[in-house]
Amino acid sequence: MITSLSIENYALIEKLSVKFTDGFSVITGETGAGKSILLGALGLVLGKRADLTSLKNKEEKCVIEGHFQIKNYNLEPFFEANDLDYEEETIIRREILPSGKSRAFINDTPVNLNELQEMSTFLIDIHSQHQTQELSDETVQFQIIDSVGLNFSLINEYAIQLKEYKKNKSDLKSNTELLHSVLKEQDYNTFLLDELLSANLKSGEKEAIEIHFEKLNNVEFIKENVIKSLSIINEEQFGVLQNLKEVKLCFQKIAGFSSEYNAVYERINSVLIEFYDIEKELEQLSETVFSNPDELQIINDKLQLIYALEKKHQVNSVEELLQIQDDLDTKVVSVTTLESQINAIEKQIVLIENQLNKLAIEIHNNRVEAIPILIAKLALILEQLGMENARFNIELISKEEFYFNGKDEIQFLFSANKGSNFGLLKKVASGGEMSRIMLAVKSVLSNYSKLPSIIFDEIDTGVSGEIAHKMGEIMKSMSENMQVFAITHLPQIAGKGNEHFKVYKVIKDNHTQSELKILSKEERVIEIAQMLSGSSISDSALIHAKELLN
Repeated sequence: MITSLSIENYALIEKLSVKFTDGFSVITGETGAGKSILLGALGLVLGKRADLTSLKNKEEKCVIEGHFQIKNYNLEPFFEANDLDYEEETIIRREILPSGKSRAFINDTPVNLNELQEMSTFLIDIHSQHQTQELSDETVQFQIIDSVGLNFSLINEYAIQLKEYKKNKSDLKSNTELLHSVLKEQDYNTFLLDELLSANLKSGEKEAIEIHFEKLNNVEFIKENVIKSLSIINEEQFGVLQNLKEVKLCFQKIAGFSSEYNAVYERINSVLIEFYDIEKELEQLSETVFSNPDELQIINDKLQLIYALEKKHQVNSVEELLQIQDDLDTKVVSVTTLESQINAIEKQIVLIENQLNKLAIEIHNNRVEAIPILIAKLALILEQLGMENARFNIELISKEEFYFNGKDEIQFLFSANKGSNFGLLKKVASGGEMSRIMLAVKSVLSNYSKLPSIIFDEIDTGVSGEIAHKMGEIMKSMSENMQVFAITHLPQIAGKGNEHFKVYKVIKDNHTQSELKILSKEERVIEIAQMLSGSSISDSALIHAKELLN
């Protein structure tokens, strides 16, 4: 339940702080006094979106803080799942900055709006006039039946299974489509793979083969130049080695005369040693360079095969061909793997379908048992609200399809008058009747719901007299199970509250602002008398007000 609410710099509210108790509280005030502002501020605490128009002073931030007593509502799992500190007295704070940014905190831990909105579903049900039409929505109708049928744990289990079922169906579809695609290309992929495998490709071999091919293809030219080089080196009179020997001998004779001559001598000697090595290497090369037409043909064939495969697959290297080979191998092998996976998924779908059908039957049976209970309770309450001839007929239609909450469709049929035919609730019930039906529904659900608080925002619109008196009694009865607030214009309902708050406007420093205060017994008498007779309070209105309070 909400224990306190503080508001700063919001709409017409400069600063306001109020404490609440359990039981039945009523909130009254003239039209435009600011009752909707209170609900708007509470809505921000519960995760509604905000904008700069919410700020009274655009230069300062708006802060709204609500304190909630949650000890008896088993919310520890929510706090654990969202990594929040659990406190029996939980504080939710919302801040709107002048920049337009919004921040939210649960027990001083920053949270996003989704977390705040999820938290709010465990705290307060705010019922406004336009929400009465929600009774015509099938989802809401199922929520009503399932609350009475205590179905929510089953529906949660069903939802988990349904999510897994849909995932498996999606996986089956994608795998089946992939299998059809792979099978269509299977023969061609196998041919391409065999072609690549028979080529026996190795990474880096194209470059090595190209070099070897160039050597074999130019063997005569290479041999000619190697022999010519040897001839130049070894020619008896004018060869390079003979000349180097002559130069070495000349500098050997003068090396002793200076370090410079000796250095040149050493360098010539080094060159001569290097040239002996070159000579030996050239001799070896001349012996290994020979023509081999057969090898040249083999290498040329392999090279042309590589070029052809590269062109076919539109790549430029053996490495890319090897990657294509691996991909094709995966595709060819994947047929067996896919067939195995599809078989496993189909078996899993059958298992989950069986479980879903079992859960759906349990959910359906609980609904069937809940319907007469709900109809009887609604009829009893509506009789008190002046609808003694109101009758409900709730039809469940079993389907083969798996819906989000079972396999049923639902129709809420209603007849307001004796002898009239049943019709769809949304078509035959008037606005005033829908308001009373909604109150009856909320009253029934208060015995099943674990929700801490409910706020009725002018649910009494369009009723008066004894019906209003009965509505007040029903709300007070609901407050035995939960905290109940009623924003009302009717004195009959205002007189039923354990606490009475008044919203009013004041002018301070030429600025209008809304205030909220809790009324004393004497102030309640005056407030209810004004609700009965207007600003000029008559003696009879005061007497009637005291009677209502008693």
